[in-house]
Amino acid sequence: MPPVQLAPELADAADVLSDQLRVHLQKLADLLQPHADTIDRQFLSRLRALNLDSKQRTALAAITPGAAARFLTRGDAPLHFIEQVEYNGRRLAKLNLPPSAILEALQEYDGLLAPLLHSLSAEEQANFRWVREQLHFCVTLTLNNAYYQVREAETKAFYELFRIELESRNLEELLRRFLESLVTVCHADAGRLYMLSEDGSAWLLKAGAPGPAREAAGAVRRKSPRQGAMAARAGTPSRESAQRAVTGQAGEKQAGEKNEVGIPNRRGLAARLSKPRYMNGTGATPGALLDETWQKQFVSCWSIPLAVGGRTAGVMQFGFVKAYEWLPREQELLAAAAERCLMAAQKARLMEDLAQREEQVRRLAEHMLHVEEMERRRISRELHDEAGQSLLCIRLQMELIEQALPESEHEWRGKLSEARDLTERTILEMRRLIAALSPAVLEQLGLGAALRQLVNRFQRLTLSCEVKLHISKMGRLPQQTEVIAYRLVQECFNNIGKHAHATKVNVLLTSTGRQLKLFVQDNGVGFDVDAAFEKRESFGMSGMRERVALLGGQFRVESRMEGPRKGTKISIELPIAK
Repeated sequence: MPPVQLAPELADAADVLSDQLRVHLQKLADLLQPHADTIDRQFLSRLRALNLDSKQRTALAAITPGAAARFLTRGDAPLHFIEQVEYNGRRLAKLNLPPSAILEALQEYDGLLAPLLHSLSAEEQANFRWVREQLHFCVTLTLNNAYYQVREAETKAFYELFRIELESRNLEELLRRFLESLVTVCHADAGRLYMLSEDGSAWLLKAGAPGPAREAAGAVRRKSPRQGAMAARAGTPSRESAQRAVTGQAGEKQAGEKNEVGIPNRRGLAARLSKPRYMNGTGATPGALLDETWQKQFVSCWSIPLAVGGRTAGVMQFGFVKAYEWLPREQELLAAAAERCLMAAQKARLMEDLAQREEQVRRLAEHMLHVEEMERRRISRELHDEAGQSLLCIRLQMELIEQALPESEHEWRGKLSEARDLTERTILEMRRLIAALSPAVLEQLGLGAALRQLVNRFQRLTLSCEVKLHISKMGRLPQQTEVIAYRLVQECFNNIGKHAHATKVNVLLTSTGRQLKLFVQDNGVGFDVDAAFEKRESFGMSGMRERVALLGGQFRVESRMEGPRKGTKISIELPIAK
């Protein structure tokens, strides 16, 4: 057999069992042999008086000096006793026995040994006292390590559940990963997670997972001969290394597979599943296993309810092909994990509902923008085709009347000329409104030409402001992207013209193929950004931000009201849909 690789803590404990100590242990074993059964009975009786249950008593009896002496009497290596102490230490930790109770029990055993040592010489008593002290230190060191292993495993399990809760993208993934993690923690061969339907009529299979160490159907997980011997000496099969024959399981839901299977919620089933249960496959409570094939496939099964407010909302069940004892600490861990799982599932369901509502709102807002744009086009067409044409006819008629009047009618000719000039200015204003409502150049020549026209119009209206426009080379963009970008620049110019009192404006438009980047910067008076967004009666900045959000872009505003760098800078990034 290859050499055994020891954990550092076990190696330190084994080193304590020196040759000299083994010699004295052997003498102690010889001394105890005629009285071993009597001392064990007395020790178990005292443990019973301390209100310790049978599992705790069995584990404590395996870590006494008498147990160590038996190992050496049989010729076993000291390491085997250390392994037995560690194994039973983990059991005692999972049985929720505090370390102080273990020390009290070992003191009880020392008290039973004391009468046997009184008949010995002073030198022999001193040697045996030294043996007990060394052995006690060795056992305490090993027990501390065993308790630490259990606590560390629990901490890692809850950290993993917390990480899954943060990383899961949806409810289905959350439930599947939760179950897979708990199957690994429990060393189970299979796991199922069911949720009760909203109407309470059926149990829906939400997730299924095989055990972490399952191999191909029919394969066997084997334990080493030394581990088997240790478990036999301890009187209890090793849970971590128990041999489990793997059987084929038809219909097992693999990770990632989406297939809800409804099991009718028969009368009384919810009540049976509302309590944690440990079941033997052949003696399981009728109907307590939602997958009825498990009664033949598994020797041991665990069932843990997912409950909230006294109402069972779901259940997790784990199957084991070998007898797998359910210890109190594991029950508590699974109960806490089930509570966290249910809370996380409720949170994930709420997040999914919220995401659906947000998507509905986003689609509605996108539709409203589309309707707004279509209404702008309709109004611009009507202004152009109806009001615009009528004004042109009025202007033409006034010009014809003015020319038809004789030279002697200076007064009427002057009034007609004034009315004609007013009509021409109205036509120009009408054209400006039509261009603002729905610029034809945007549809015909694209975003770049429309922005140049917008800049020229802005400079004509604000003669004191210099505008620099830089547009990188780019092709035609999706219509929605071009419209949004145009409206954003248009709103920026409206704000600058009304409030900024700027003398210089820089506009930069670039495209990376996947993103359209827009920068608008002025040297105006600046403003309080937070206050601007909080104004309920003002929709300029908020409207720009909402337009960008609809396309999944980013909108940033920086503004300073004092200093040499005062002014405003708006940075916008829009994804370009393919």
